[in-house]
Amino acid sequence: MTQNKILLVDDEPAFRELASRWLANQDYHVKTAASLAEAKLALAEFDADLVLLDLSMPPHFDPQVTLEAMDEFAGRPVIIITGHADRDLALKAIELGAWDFIAKPIDPDMLAVVVRRAITKTTLERELTQLKQVSGSAQGAAAYIGHSVSSQKVRALVERIAPTDVRVLVTGPSGTGKEVISRTLHDLSHRAAKPFVSVHCGAIPAELLESELFGYVKGAFTGAEKDKVGLLSLADGGTLFLDEIGEMPLAMQVKLLRVLQEGTFFPVGGREQKHIDIRVISATNADLVEKVREGSFREDLYYRIKGVNIETQALSERLEDVPVLLQSFLQRLQNQQSIPLQLSPEAMQWFREQAWPGNVRELKNALESVASICPQGRITLDEIQLLYPTGEKIRLTSANLPTSDASLDEQVRDLEIRLITQALEKNQGNRTQAAKQLGISRQGLIKKIERYELS
Repeated sequence: MTQNKILLVDDEPAFRELASRWLANQDYHVKTAASLAEAKLALAEFDADLVLLDLSMPPHFDPQVTLEAMDEFAGRPVIIITGHADRDLALKAIELGAWDFIAKPIDPDMLAVVVRRAITKTTLERELTQLKQVSGSAQGAAAYIGHSVSSQKVRALVERIAPTDVRVLVTGPSGTGKEVISRTLHDLSHRAAKPFVSVHCGAIPAELLESELFGYVKGAFTGAEKDKVGLLSLADGGTLFLDEIGEMPLAMQVKLLRVLQEGTFFPVGGREQKHIDIRVISATNADLVEKVREGSFREDLYYRIKGVNIETQALSERLEDVPVLLQSFLQRLQNQQSIPLQLSPEAMQWFREQAWPGNVRELKNALESVASICPQGRITLDEIQLLYPTGEKIRLTSANLPTSDASLDEQVRDLEIRLITQALEKNQGNRTQAAKQLGISRQGLIKKIERYELS
């Protein structure tokens, strides 16, 4: 069980020693300070759950000065202790936000009761805040919604592993909600109150990625005119999201591996080692196993980041999710525009028939674009065809479908075999390119090839 932390601020050495022993016997972790200045320094590295503060502190020994300094302890319950059993001072302290007021000489049993009540209240408030954060994250979690089997499996896995610190690798085609999943993992974890720092490993030039992640000290290189805190330090206590980690340069992969192994790093040009406590979630639309085979991604780093693998599917593999996704996006648009929005049956059918190679992201952008030209709030096929003329998008129409008396399952099988074969032929057997053309993951394509025993 985690020990609650107490900061004891008193100028009398004998009392600090005695009170520290009392509290330590109650299983509290106690740090002491002999002045208000020492207390401020202590709080910079000691995240106290409670402050015990003597009212008469050096150098002024003026209770009024001490009361005015209570703002320094904002966010923590403060129990005032004093040798002056003055009712007016007690009321003043409570008025300024103190939790309670105890006069010396202090009864150890009374001190234990007051401290326990204050920390219990703080703990309950913290848990309530976390519950509100979890509730508030429901909208983010709902962004990865759907009735398909794959969507249900992803949600169940996210809910199971979110409270842990296990590293997660989210894989799948672009636009399938990998960052949404990563943010939900953070929002449902015990780190929710700490930062979620996102880094796109392919968007930052290789020569700048190290300084962005690790930060640098003044004079580390030309133009480094002052110290800069890196993204790793900003994520301390929270979650670091490494988006498109497959694009990270090899030299940077080595340095990241050391951070994951040891939890430490040096800023660029610095000699002081930094310690961090972060959860790492990575995402990629690349086949990292293939990249390891090619030598462009380190095998040891791959196994470091792949604690649990969550695989998202292309929207074309879960078209039954389209209606519920559309309803979710419509609701958000309604909240923003304050007008009712609805899709005509024909418009809904149009959205359900598209291939959506850009996946959920493309679906959302298409709906927003069409909604922008519907001032009355009703989206019909007429508005859709203004932006997407017939034939502009690839559709599954009757011309594409098999014509036979076979069962639906058999016709779907024949259609998939035909489309996969055509894609492989067009891409000279390159499965990665064929999968991109079909709008599915490479792993999904391989599974279908094996299922249909295609050479």
